[in-house]
This record gives sequence, C-alpha cells and structure tokens, in this order.
Amino acid sequence: MPDIVKIVEASDEGKRIDSWTSEQITSESRNRLQQLIKDGNILVNGSAVKTSYRMKEDDEVLVHLPEPEPLDVEPEDLPLDIVYEDSSVIVINKPRGMVVHPAPGHLKGTLVNALLGHCHDLSGINGIMRPGIVHRIDKETSGLLMVAKTDEAHHSLAAQLKDKTTQRLYLAIVHGILPHDEGTIDAPIGRADKDRKKMAVTEKNSKHAVTHFKVLERFSRYTYVACRLETGRTHQIRVHMAYIGHPLAGDPKYGPRKTLPIQGQALHAVELGFTHPVTHQFMLFQAPLPRDMEQLLDGLRTNVFK
Repeated sequence: MPDIVKIVEASDEGKRIDSWTSEQITSESRNRLQQLIKDGNILVNGSAVKTSYRMKEDDEVLVHLPEPEPLDVEPEDLPLDIVYEDSSVIVINKPRGMVVHPAPGHLKGTLVNALLGHCHDLSGINGIMRPGIVHRIDKETSGLLMVAKTDEAHHSLAAQLKDKTTQRLYLAIVHGILPHDEGTIDAPIGRADKDRKKMAVTEKNSKHAVTHFKVLERFSRYTYVACRLETGRTHQIRVHMAYIGHPLAGDPKYGPRKTLPIQGQALHAVELGFTHPVTHQFMLFQAPLPRDMEQLLDGLRTNVFK
C-alpha cells in the first residue's frame, strides 16, 4: 500500500495529530491511527512524534499504512439475521447481547466470528480483529449495521459516515416524560473525567455530537422516542438522553438502577440508509422492533410497570 504524504494547512494548526490524521485518513479508525503514530508509521517532517503532538502549518506528514495482517480470528457457525447481502456489503440485524468484534479476553461469539463463519471476503482495512466493521452498535443495543466486504466498499461507507450522509434512526424507551414533542441535542461528547469507561457531555477532548429526537408515545413514567443520529459518537444516544434528564431504560451505566426489566438498554437501530458503494443507489433498510422492547411497550400501555 503506497505511503500518503500530506501538508498541514494553516486552518489545521494546533490540532492534535491523532485528531488531524483521523480527519485526513477516513478509511482508518482513530484507534488504529493512534497505534500507527506510536509505532512510528506516521512521521512529521521525517520524525516520529507522540499522539499529543500539535500540528504546525506546513508540517509534512507521511503516513505509512502497513498491509492488513492475515485474519486469525476464529470463524464460528453462529446464526445471523442478514437483511441484505451482495458482493460489496452486508446489512445485519444484530441481536441484543452480541458483541460486534473480538477484543482481548473476548475472542469468541462476536458478530465478526459469525461473519467469518458465513463468508471470508471481508474488508481487511480495520485489521485482524475488526474485518469489515465500518461502524459499531453497543453490545446491549439491537438493530442494523453495515459491513464492508471489500476495501473499496469500506472506504465509501466510512466516507459517508464522516460526511453525515448515512441515515440512522433508533427507537428507545427513556425514563421520565419528555415535555417537548421533538428537539435537537447539540452537545460535545468525550471521555468522562472520573470514569474513563464512560462518555459524557464535556468540552474537554470532546467531539461534536448531534442527536435529533421525536416523541412517539408517553406513559406514566416513561417515554417512547425516535432518535436520529447526525453524528455517531460512542454511546451518543445514551449520553445525550441522560444529559437532558431522560436516560434510557435498562441502562444503569448512565441512568438509575431501578428500571424496566430488559437485558440491556432499550435501544434499537431500526433504520439504516446509505449509498451503495458500487451502484451509487441510495438504499434504506428497516429492522422490526425486537420482542423484548415490544413486551415493554405492551406493559407500559397496560400499566403493568408502575
């Protein structure tokens, strides 16, 4: 894979190199770019730098992207709810409770293991642990996500996410009664200061984040909402809804421990739309609400949960 050389413009002066490279190299995850910086595969003016390096105007940045390592994650014969598949992309309806990709200490039973058991032609851009994975949804969130089968498709889908041209709609049940029928939450998200495993609305090392919500139904102590993502930050809907005082049901990480009986947050990625990387046609997919959330709504409508 040829090296990439870029010159820093005046408007980018002062940005951290890991942030700047993630804007410039959209095909790579920020975590991978940070590792490339640490490994000396990204040089500034011919020298290795730390991930905290601040860009200067006219810096020459050389990015070396090593060839993806051979996949060694074990394929598994696990059930997959395939909504759509062709030679470039797969759209999956992920069940609640399934991890998207392997990580140290959790190498089996993930969506990636199931995908490798289903087909071996997945994009290798994100390395051996995340083949084909363009974006993720949390383990305890159900619903749609797109997977790239080729590097060309991966580049296209990643660019669409960056350019905010994908369409992503979620359904959620939240604590409390939202007073407004619809609204927009525009608040930056970054790592929480006191708990690095959590995200929070913060100005410190944060990223721009926008969530649009619309009330679908109100109950005595809960609200059923649709949330449309404009950006895609880690835990975005969970953090934003908690930020306005309406955390998701089933999400004690960001809300109360006393909640509705569901294994994980009551959040479902119901709609996913993107432009096909080869045909360039816009495609829109939907996944029905899972049974556990249907049961919660039935219970709320009949005042079972008081």
